[in-house]
Amino acid sequence: MDNQIETALCCSDSISQTSVTISDFSDEILLNILRFIPSHDLMLNVSQVCQKLRILCLDKSLRAHVHLHKEYTANDDAVKQLLRNFSSDIQTLNLSGCYWLAGSTVDQVTRCKALVSLDLSGCRLTSVRLSHLLTSLRSLRSLALDVCPGFDLHHLSAEGKSALARLQELKQTLLTPSYGVVPCCSALRRLHLYLEASEGWREAGGCAQLMVGQSSVPHYQNLRWFSARLAPGEVNRTLLALYLAVFSMRVPEGLMGLVLSVPGPAPPRPVAMMALMESMASTVGNTVSALQLPRTWLDGAILGRVLAHGCPTYLNVSRCSSPGFNPLHVLLSAGRDLTPLQSLNLRGCGRGPLAESCGKGEEEMDAESVKSLTECCPHLIHLNLSATHYHHALPAGQDGHLCGALGRLTSLCSLALPVCALAQSPPAPVNTQDSNTDHSSRSLLLGLKKSSRIGVPTYRTATEVTVGQGEERQDRGLCIQPLLQGCPYLVELELIGAGFSSAMPRNEPAIRKDPAACPWSYNVGDSELAALGGMKFLRKLTLAHLPGVLKGTGLIKLVQGCKDLCVLSLANLGSLKTMNYMQTLLEALSHCTQLRDLSRLEQPYFNANAAFFGALSQCHQLQRVCLVSRHGTFQPAAVVSFMLSCADVIMCHMFMGGTLVACKTLQKTLLESFSITRPALSVVIYPLMHEDLANVIRGMPLCHLDEITLFKSRVAEEPIKQ
Repeated sequence: MDNQIETALCCSDSISQTSVTISDFSDEILLNILRFIPSHDLMLNVSQVCQKLRILCLDKSLRAHVHLHKEYTANDDAVKQLLRNFSSDIQTLNLSGCYWLAGSTVDQVTRCKALVSLDLSGCRLTSVRLSHLLTSLRSLRSLALDVCPGFDLHHLSAEGKSALARLQELKQTLLTPSYGVVPCCSALRRLHLYLEASEGWREAGGCAQLMVGQSSVPHYQNLRWFSARLAPGEVNRTLLALYLAVFSMRVPEGLMGLVLSVPGPAPPRPVAMMALMESMASTVGNTVSALQLPRTWLDGAILGRVLAHGCPTYLNVSRCSSPGFNPLHVLLSAGRDLTPLQSLNLRGCGRGPLAESCGKGEEEMDAESVKSLTECCPHLIHLNLSATHYHHALPAGQDGHLCGALGRLTSLCSLALPVCALAQSPPAPVNTQDSNTDHSSRSLLLGLKKSSRIGVPTYRTATEVTVGQGEERQDRGLCIQPLLQGCPYLVELELIGAGFSSAMPRNEPAIRKDPAACPWSYNVGDSELAALGGMKFLRKLTLAHLPGVLKGTGLIKLVQGCKDLCVLSLANLGSLKTMNYMQTLLEALSHCTQLRDLSRLEQPYFNANAAFFGALSQCHQLQRVCLVSRHGTFQPAAVVSFMLSCADVIMCHMFMGGTLVACKTLQKTLLESFSITRPALSVVIYPLMHEDLANVIRGMPLCHLDEITLFKSRVAEEPIKQ
């Protein structure tokens, strides 16, 4: 034994005396490491460290694909120098969301003669500038751009139009009613549309100019993929109808993906839709890879035609259930192999209205079908079951719970569930004299009552409970344990109360009344949050409408366990009359060392004071912050101090109380103080209840608006990238 110890000590001494430097790594290892470093950092910083790294940074594998999306420190000078030095080697250039770059910087892209794929979404691009770019980029096959007001296709040169005719993939974000460059793209195989035109164009008759003849009709004959995502509004629905009208003239053969995301009422279903579905399903050797249709367009016949020829990889039937049509039943009864299915969105898709009234039109989850689904689709990666109710029937035991079935999906990476799905038991009976009391009023008083009177215990550490109490708490967490054990690599989790609606609008005034919570969700509290700390690989977490959270002590245990948490969204936890988890939130933030996006902190009567911003300052990786609070307050000096402490913060959006003058004054102060050192800085501070808020929202960078400011369930919302 002594000899073993002596040998170990000798080995330890020899290791400590050996000097290992970065030059001792092989080139292959170093190149794999350098691939994770942004291109502008490689050129400006890493290449200056030593001769070895300078040589490696010249490797073509590091220069062929340049991605500057979300690289907020890439200023105009850095990008210009990058394009000058790397121009001959760049094949893929992604400037998506680089809204801060000047037009003169975008002009430098003409140097990259070998470009095959270019993404300029969010960049400043006029039709004249686009013409210059296309004239120089003769090898371009994939293009993404914004079509802004004033865009004129006639400004494109003949060489530019020829370059468009060679494109195989196009992504257009339409900020104005237009066909954009589609009429020139005769060889398109993939078309992605993002319709973001404001309602002001409807009043100006913006869509009327598109109905002028065949010269503006898009080319779809070679199309293999068509997707369109709409912002709310009649003008965007009309614009979509014009794009789809082409299908009535000629149905493309071999269309493999059709993804149409339409919020609110959908335009009338095109006459050619059935023929299109038949063509998609019947083409020899063709399997539909992705399908999403507006809720009024999809029925059992259409879905059955697609499934008859194979199961897609991505299927989104969000809120498509209706009397006589259950998409999940059609899927399971199709008699097809469902193992190809990797991403499934069943949001708001249940077996019918809930028996006990929690809210108007709310669906009850078809739990038995979901359990069958987990057996038929073992390779599911993304699954969305939100906007439904799941009430665990007792006695059923641990094996009968939904989480037990979900635990079989070992490949699951992202999951969205209703809050009530984690409730171990039904809500406590309400006294006869209180039977007419609405649950929303109970939630308002929740923070003023003792936990024993509500029946939702506060989570306590093991040292604070007796043996008997510890066993009881452990039993309450049993229902979620199969999920934690069966899906150890879960990266994204959403727990959203059925019927939850954020106070932050898109085109409407702010919501002044919070929806009632599901009675079962009152039994999901701090103990359940603490149990989520077992998800060691969790990087994105959304918690919304959890009235059973009392003091938020479970948040501390959660963030201590989820050390890699990068994106956190919290909305309406506990009482809505007072923020009773403020102290534990401050402590929890001190553990969020990897947090990059506080994508939402929404709570009525939230006080964004010096203590809060002091705790938030400990999140040194933080880049984006969004605060939403009806009747909330803020301390301007604390906000300025926070921005000084966190040098990487480039987005600060606050929609709270306060006067318009106070909000604009703080916004001006932040922009004047930090814009020079942070070129990507986006600051929007505005009263939540102000009537002009919708106009302010339209002026935000779309990347922040879609990813952060507007609340929505994001699991299985987008097809898997191929």
